[in-house]
Amino acid sequence: QVQLVESGGGSVQPGESLTLSCAASGSIEKIWAMGWYRQASGKQRELVAVVRDTGNENYLDSVKGRFTISRDSAKNTVTLQMDGLMSEDTAVYFCYVDASYEFYWRRRDFWGQGTQVAVAS
Repeated sequence: QVQLVESGGGSVQPGESLTLSCAASGSIEKIWAMGWYRQASGKQRELVAVVRDTGNENYLDSVKGRFTISRDSAKNTVTLQMDGLMSEDTAVYFCYVDASYEFYWRRRDFWGQGTQVAVAS
């Protein structure tokens, strides 16, 4: 299996920045993608940003130009730098990893427990 440990999050004012980090460990054979989802109260979970093993990145339209995802393949970590935070960014943020584990053919998504990001003046 694969374990994810998240760090970062907290409460900030609009316009401020936060950094979320996630470290994956366990019986990892290959990580295909790492990223972040978020879920605001009463809303569905949505993809915020993802970086694939090819280096390809995708962002939610509303965070483009404000958030930056980066990955350290050697350490199996992913970081989400969030700048220019707005109240609409308030949500629980979940790290996710698409990984092959124990065997190369055994592949699934793994999720972190979530970390709260609150943006309010």
